[in-house]
Amino acid sequence: MPTPELNAVVTTKMEVAPGLMVIRVVPDGWDLPEFEPGQFAVLGLPPEADRSIHADTEEAPVKPGKLIRRAYSIASSSKARHYLEFYVTLVHSGALSPRLFNLQPGGRVWLGPKITGTFTLDLAPTDKDVILVATGTGLAPYMSMLRSELAASQGRRFAVLLGARHSWDLGYHAELVAMEQLCKDFTYLPIISRPAEEPVPWPGRAGYVLDLWLSGELDAEWKRTPTPKNSRVFLCGNPAMIDDMVELLSESGFTEHTRTTPGSIFVERYW
Repeated sequence: MPTPELNAVVTTKMEVAPGLMVIRVVPDGWDLPEFEPGQFAVLGLPPEADRSIHADTEEAPVKPGKLIRRAYSIASSSKARHYLEFYVTLVHSGALSPRLFNLQPGGRVWLGPKITGTFTLDLAPTDKDVILVATGTGLAPYMSMLRSELAASQGRRFAVLLGARHSWDLGYHAELVAMEQLCKDFTYLPIISRPAEEPVPWPGRAGYVLDLWLSGELDAEWKRTPTPKNSRVFLCGNPAMIDDMVELLSESGFTEHTRTTPGSIFVERYW
C-alpha cells in the first residue's frame, strides 16, 4: 500500500519553551471539516522524515512506507477553520513528535481529514459553570473551547487551573492573562511545582493543581463553592493528576461521567 500523500503545510512554528511548540497546519487543496472545540485531529509523517537533534536516537525504526500517526487535540478556534493549531510536547524517545519538531514553516505533513473526539464543551449544560483543569499540553483542547465560546459565555463562568513544572512551561500564559483581564466571567489560576529552579523569584502560586482546588482560591474568586449542582469539571493531561483530582472531587460529590452514567467530571488522559 502506498504511503498517503502529505496533504497539509506547516505555516507557523513557535517553540515556546524547551520541548514545547505551537504549530499551525493548513490543508493543501482541501477544506477543513467543521469540528467541536475539544476534539482532536491526527498528524502523520513518514519514517524517513528527519528527527530533531534534541531527541533520543530511535531504537526501533518504524517500517518504511508506513506513516507514523498520532492524535493531537486542536487548540485553535472552531470558528476560524482555515488552519488548525496544535500544542505539542517533545517526547524524546517518541516516534512522531521528534519528527514534528524538526519541521519548519513550509514543511509538509499528513493531516487526517476526519476530526473526532467526545471531550467537548457540549457535555456541560449551559447553565453550569465550567472548570478546566490541566497539566502541560493538556491545555490544548481548553484553548479551543475558550477561543470558540468565551466571548459568547452570557454569564456562564469559566476557570482554567493549570499546572506545570516551571513558569516557562505555562503554555498560552500571556493569552490567558489577557482573557482574564478582558472577560469578567473568566478566571485563570496557574501554578508551578519547581519554583526553586526559576532564574528569578517566582511571584505566583507554587505547588500542584490539587493545591489550587484545596486552597479555596476559586471559591473566593467566584464568591461561591463549585458543586455538582452548579459546575462541571474537565480534566486533561497527566493521568496521575487526573486520578488524584477525581478522588479529591468525589469527596465533594462530583462523579466521573461515562457513556452509561452521566456525571459532573469529564476526563481526557494524554498517555
